[in-house]
Amino acid sequence: MELVGGALDGQLLDVTGWTTEQRSGGALLITEVGMYGAGGRADYAQRPGDPDRWDWQGDVP
Repeated sequence: MELVGGALDGQLLDVTGWTTEQRSGGALLITEVGMYGAGGRADYAQRPGDPDRWDWQGDVP
């Protein structure tokens, strides 16, 4: 899965073994370079019509 936008733009996320339901739910990924610094998370969700890319939704503490 390619991450698009935000702190993790261009990185790949290995979703091998994830169910379709898990993939459709997106992910909160820990990052030290987001708005909230160390321990913050970047929220990514599956792009409609393009299951191979997840778009950044924002940062959360």
